[in-house]
Amino acid sequence: MEQFTYTIQDPDGLHARPAGMLAKFALSCTSSVSIKKDGKNLDAKRLFSVMSLGVKKGDSITFQIEGENDKADCAKLKSFCERNI
Repeated sequence: MEQFTYTIQDPDGLHARPAGMLAKFALSCTSSVSIKKDGKNLDAKRLFSVMSLGVKKGDSITFQIEGENDKADCAKLKSFCERNI
């Protein structure tokens, strides 16, 4: 299992567009991807789960990646976050 914490940079937080992009990207990972914030641990591959966290700019979220390709998926997800959210 791999994990990392990311602080949201998007001025609008994880509203519909970036949340949709994140969920779609997570779907491309072969590993399971969960997102944690404020004691909630939800499936990052589900748009409504991501949006239900109410993530705003400056909030920190933790991703947990677990599976056969967790190291590669973790690196790709980190890069995605840095470029998009």
